[in-house]
Amino acid sequence: MPEIDIAAVQSTVVWATFALGLVLGAIMNRTNFCTMGAVADIVNMGDWTRMRMWASAIGVAMIGTQLLAAAGLVDPAKSIYTGANFTWLSYLVGGFLFGFGMVLASGCGSKTLVRIGGGSLKSLVVFVMLGLGAYMTLRGLTGVWRVAALDPVSAAMHPGQDLPRLLAGSDGALLDTWRIALALVIGGALLAWSLAGREFREANNLLGGFATGLAIVGLWYVSGHLGYVAEHPDTLEEAFVATNTGRAESFTFVAPIAYTLELLLFWSDTSRIVTVGIAAVLGMIAGSFLWALVTRQFRWEGFRGTEDTANHLVGGLLMGMGGVTALGCTIGQGITGLSTLALGSFVAVAAIVAGAVAALKYQMWRIERMG
Repeated sequence: MPEIDIAAVQSTVVWATFALGLVLGAIMNRTNFCTMGAVADIVNMGDWTRMRMWASAIGVAMIGTQLLAAAGLVDPAKSIYTGANFTWLSYLVGGFLFGFGMVLASGCGSKTLVRIGGGSLKSLVVFVMLGLGAYMTLRGLTGVWRVAALDPVSAAMHPGQDLPRLLAGSDGALLDTWRIALALVIGGALLAWSLAGREFREANNLLGGFATGLAIVGLWYVSGHLGYVAEHPDTLEEAFVATNTGRAESFTFVAPIAYTLELLLFWSDTSRIVTVGIAAVLGMIAGSFLWALVTRQFRWEGFRGTEDTANHLVGGLLMGMGGVTALGCTIGQGITGLSTLALGSFVAVAAIVAGAVAALKYQMWRIERMG
């Protein structure tokens, strides 16, 4: 068996991730893909168009990911979303905090990156606060609280919390059947609902939904297949090269923003490398920036005043803490996690939406009170 060139694998994975992030950043900028905006459109105007875009992305990602799994190209069981430890309280609390925070910060993690590329200094501040909140909840003060108070409240689900394995049980022969059936039923229903809206069936909306879903599938393939090493030459164990979790990963933007700040802070530490998450963050910013330049939409944006500044500071911090606690954001749990059919992802997404609705209602109350 020839020795594997880990450096070459790492380079392939990182550059492929950056390329996917570059394309996704440009597309999200062009199509105004935004989950917070989707929820706000419904609450404020009753417009479901952007929600259909998000739903179509979930449907495409779900079907594509499960087809990859059935083909043996990736294994969703080797991700952070599908473990047997169902930390339901963490999903609920973290999701709600993230949803509330993204409204205060004018967008979720992916939207923050897109807006930075478009010239938003407000989003640059959110980026720093989100990264700080995430790092604190990974390894710092709020991380201690999370581990002590939230994560222990859980239920054990064997062999894992993803629906295909729960339904297949010990019968491995039925696993792929359940994967495809559930993906087609749930993902197909989301796509059918999305396409049923006449206002959604427009090129820009279709591009935003379908391309985002395909990007999730693409990164699963990159990290879970191209980056998979059955026997790492140093440890003699299986490994997923250039991932922060040591498992297969796709797009998510909370912990990776923290790891990006960490890399900048400890750049002289040669043991630290550009990982899948970091490459995705940088690619998203670069893609959005290039699109803004080409279309002449790049504009510097600053804060309107003290309250606007405070909202974005608090919102970024809440997103960082909530995203780590819930194991993901509107992309990380909302599309990537759901593509694995993990129960925790469904719970986290419901909590994120509830948090966003609560924040929007709070903002309406504030406006009415001031008026």
